[in-house]
Amino acid sequence: MLLCISGSLRRGSTNTCLLTEAARHFGGPVRMADLRLPLYDADLQTEQGIPDAVQDLARAVSEASAIAVSTPEYNQSLSGVLKNALDWISRTEGSPWEDKPVAVMAAANGRSGGARAAYALRWALTPFRPRFSAGPEMLLPAAKEAFDASGRLVDSRAEATLVRAMERLRAEAEAAALTAGGRSSSR
Repeated sequence: MLLCISGSLRRGSTNTCLLTEAARHFGGPVRMADLRLPLYDADLQTEQGIPDAVQDLARAVSEASAIAVSTPEYNQSLSGVLKNALDWISRTEGSPWEDKPVAVMAAANGRSGGARAAYALRWALTPFRPRFSAGPEMLLPAAKEAFDASGRLVDSRAEATLVRAMERLRAEAEAAALTAGGRSSSR
Protein backbone atom coordinates (compact mmCIF):
# COMPACT_ATOMS: atom_id res chain seq x y z
CA MET A 1 0.00 0.00 0.00
CA LEU A 2 1.22 3.48 -0.89
CA LEU A 3 0.58 6.06 1.84
CA CYS A 4 0.29 9.60 0.49
CA ILE A 5 0.85 12.48 2.91
CA SER A 6 0.07 15.99 1.72
CA GLY A 7 1.44 18.90 3.70
CA SER A 8 -1.54 21.01 2.67
CA LEU A 9 -5.06 20.84 4.03
CA ARG A 10 -6.50 23.18 1.40
CA ARG A 11 -9.17 21.90 -0.97
CA GLY A 12 -7.69 21.81 -4.43
CA SER A 13 -4.14 21.72 -3.05
CA THR A 14 -1.56 21.27 -5.78
CA ASN A 15 0.41 19.01 -3.43
CA THR A 16 -2.62 16.77 -2.98
CA CYS A 17 -3.14 16.80 -6.75
CA LEU A 18 0.51 15.82 -7.21
CA LEU A 19 0.09 12.92 -4.78
CA THR A 20 -3.09 11.78 -6.52
CA GLU A 21 -1.16 11.64 -9.78
CA ALA A 22 1.74 9.89 -8.01
CA ALA A 23 -0.66 7.25 -6.65
CA ARG A 24 -2.09 6.70 -10.13
CA HIS A 25 1.40 6.00 -11.48
CA PHE A 26 2.49 3.91 -8.48
CA GLY A 27 -0.46 1.54 -8.89
CA GLY A 28 -2.03 -0.70 -6.30
CA PRO A 29 -3.79 0.21 -3.07
CA VAL A 30 -3.44 3.79 -1.84
CA ARG A 31 -4.31 5.59 1.36
CA MET A 32 -4.41 9.36 1.66
CA ALA A 33 -3.41 10.53 5.14
CA ASP A 34 -5.44 13.09 7.06
CA LEU A 35 -3.25 15.59 8.90
CA ARG A 36 -6.08 17.34 10.72
CA LEU A 37 -4.44 16.71 14.08
CA PRO A 38 -4.33 18.82 17.23
CA LEU A 39 -1.20 20.91 17.66
CA TYR A 40 1.46 18.94 19.45
CA ASP A 41 1.35 19.75 23.15
CA ALA A 42 3.27 17.73 25.75
CA ASP A 43 0.62 18.61 28.35
CA LEU A 44 -2.10 17.18 26.12
CA GLN A 45 -0.05 14.04 25.64
CA THR A 46 0.55 13.70 29.39
CA GLU A 47 -3.08 14.33 30.34
CA GLN A 48 -4.91 12.49 27.55
CA GLY A 49 -2.33 10.34 25.81
CA ILE A 50 -1.57 10.32 22.13
CA PRO A 51 -4.74 11.11 20.13
CA ASP A 52 -6.36 8.26 18.20
CA ALA A 53 -5.88 10.16 14.93
CA VAL A 54 -2.13 10.26 15.55
CA GLN A 55 -2.04 6.56 16.44
CA ASP A 56 -3.95 5.80 13.21
CA LEU A 57 -1.47 7.86 11.18
CA ALA A 58 1.54 6.19 12.80
CA ARG A 59 -0.02 2.78 12.12
CA ALA A 60 -0.59 3.76 8.46
CA VAL A 61 3.08 4.79 8.18
CA SER A 62 4.14 1.48 9.70
CA GLU A 63 1.86 -0.63 7.47
CA ALA A 64 2.62 1.16 4.19
CA SER A 65 4.96 -0.51 1.73
CA ALA A 66 6.03 2.96 0.55
CA ILE A 67 5.24 6.59 1.35
CA ALA A 68 5.00 9.65 -0.86
CA VAL A 69 5.10 12.98 0.98
CA SER A 70 4.51 16.28 -0.78
CA THR A 71 4.89 19.66 0.85
CA PRO A 72 4.12 23.22 -0.14
CA GLU A 73 6.81 25.79 0.53
CA TYR A 74 5.83 28.14 3.35
CA ASN A 75 8.43 30.77 4.17
CA GLN A 76 11.23 28.66 2.67
CA SER A 77 10.33 25.54 4.63
CA LEU A 78 7.81 22.71 4.96
CA SER A 79 4.29 23.41 6.13
CA GLY A 80 3.46 23.63 9.82
CA VAL A 81 0.75 21.00 9.51
CA LEU A 82 3.27 18.51 8.14
CA LYS A 83 5.88 19.30 10.80
CA ASN A 84 3.19 18.93 13.47
CA ALA A 85 2.29 15.47 12.14
CA LEU A 86 5.96 14.43 12.20
CA ASP A 87 6.32 15.69 15.76
CA TRP A 88 3.25 13.73 16.87
CA ILE A 89 4.34 10.53 15.11
CA SER A 90 7.73 10.78 16.83
CA ARG A 91 5.92 10.35 20.16
CA THR A 92 4.33 7.00 19.23
CA GLU A 93 5.71 3.56 20.07
CA GLY A 94 8.14 1.89 17.71
CA SER A 95 9.82 3.43 14.71
CA PRO A 96 7.17 3.49 11.97
CA TRP A 97 9.38 5.36 9.47
CA GLU A 98 12.50 3.23 9.90
CA ASP A 99 13.70 1.71 6.60
CA LYS A 100 10.43 2.76 4.91
CA PRO A 101 10.89 3.77 1.24
CA VAL A 102 9.89 7.46 1.09
CA ALA A 103 9.61 9.78 -1.90
CA VAL A 104 9.83 13.46 -0.98
CA MET A 105 8.05 15.84 -3.34
CA ALA A 106 7.02 19.47 -3.46
CA ALA A 107 4.66 21.58 -5.51
CA ALA A 108 4.93 25.35 -5.26
CA ASN A 109 4.18 28.39 -7.35
CA GLY A 110 7.77 29.62 -7.42
CA ARG A 111 10.44 28.71 -9.97
CA SER A 112 12.21 26.27 -7.64
CA GLY A 113 9.11 24.08 -7.26
CA GLY A 114 9.46 23.98 -3.48
CA ALA A 115 13.10 22.86 -3.43
CA ARG A 116 13.78 24.49 -0.05
CA ALA A 117 10.68 22.88 1.46
CA ALA A 118 11.66 19.48 0.07
CA TYR A 119 15.12 19.88 1.58
CA ALA A 120 13.61 20.92 4.93
CA LEU A 121 11.27 17.91 4.80
CA ARG A 122 14.18 15.53 4.21
CA TRP A 123 15.98 17.13 7.14
CA ALA A 124 12.90 16.76 9.37
CA LEU A 125 12.49 13.08 8.37
CA THR A 126 16.17 12.13 8.76
CA PRO A 127 16.02 11.31 12.51
CA PHE A 128 13.34 8.68 11.74
CA ARG A 129 15.76 6.78 9.43
CA PRO A 130 13.55 6.24 6.39
CA ARG A 131 14.97 5.03 3.09
CA PHE A 132 14.78 8.10 0.90
CA SER A 133 13.97 7.14 -2.66
CA ALA A 134 16.81 7.61 -5.11
CA GLY A 135 14.54 9.68 -7.30
CA PRO A 136 14.32 11.38 -9.65
CA GLU A 137 13.46 14.38 -7.53
CA MET A 138 9.89 15.60 -8.09
CA LEU A 139 9.73 19.37 -7.67
CA LEU A 140 6.84 21.04 -9.43
CA PRO A 141 7.24 24.77 -10.20
CA ALA A 142 4.35 27.02 -11.28
CA ALA A 143 2.06 24.50 -9.59
CA LYS A 144 -1.13 26.53 -10.06
CA GLU A 145 -0.83 26.05 -13.82
CA ALA A 146 0.43 22.46 -13.69
CA PHE A 147 -2.93 20.66 -13.52
CA ASP A 148 -6.01 20.62 -15.71
CA ALA A 149 -9.57 20.89 -14.36
CA SER A 150 -9.66 17.14 -13.63
CA GLY A 151 -6.42 17.27 -11.60
CA ARG A 152 -4.14 15.71 -14.21
CA LEU A 153 -0.64 17.03 -14.84
CA VAL A 154 -0.50 19.00 -18.08
CA ASP A 155 3.30 19.31 -18.34
CA SER A 156 4.65 16.23 -20.11
CA ARG A 157 8.15 16.67 -18.62
CA ALA A 158 6.74 16.81 -15.09
CA GLU A 159 4.57 13.79 -15.86
CA ALA A 160 7.57 11.83 -17.15
CA THR A 161 9.57 12.71 -14.03
CA LEU A 162 6.70 11.63 -11.78
CA VAL A 163 6.31 8.33 -13.65
CA ARG A 164 10.04 7.57 -13.22
CA ALA A 165 9.93 8.59 -9.54
CA MET A 166 6.99 6.27 -8.85
CA GLU A 167 8.56 3.39 -10.79
CA ARG A 168 11.69 3.80 -8.65
CA LEU A 169 9.68 4.04 -5.41
CA ARG A 170 7.72 0.90 -6.34
CA ALA A 171 10.96 -0.98 -7.08
CA GLU A 172 12.43 0.18 -3.77
CA ALA A 173 9.29 -0.96 -1.92
CA GLU A 174 9.47 -4.37 -3.58
CA ALA A 175 13.17 -4.69 -2.70
CA ALA A 176 12.46 -3.67 0.91
CA ALA A 177 9.71 -6.31 1.13
CA LEU A 178 12.10 -8.99 -0.14
CA THR A 179 14.75 -7.90 2.35
CA ALA A 180 12.23 -7.91 5.21
CA GLY A 181 11.00 -11.34 4.14
CA GLY A 182 14.56 -12.64 4.15
CA ARG A 183 15.19 -11.25 7.62
CA SER A 184 12.04 -12.83 9.06
CA SER A 185 12.70 -16.24 7.45
CA SER A 186 16.28 -16.31 8.78
CA ARG A 187 15.16 -15.83 12.40
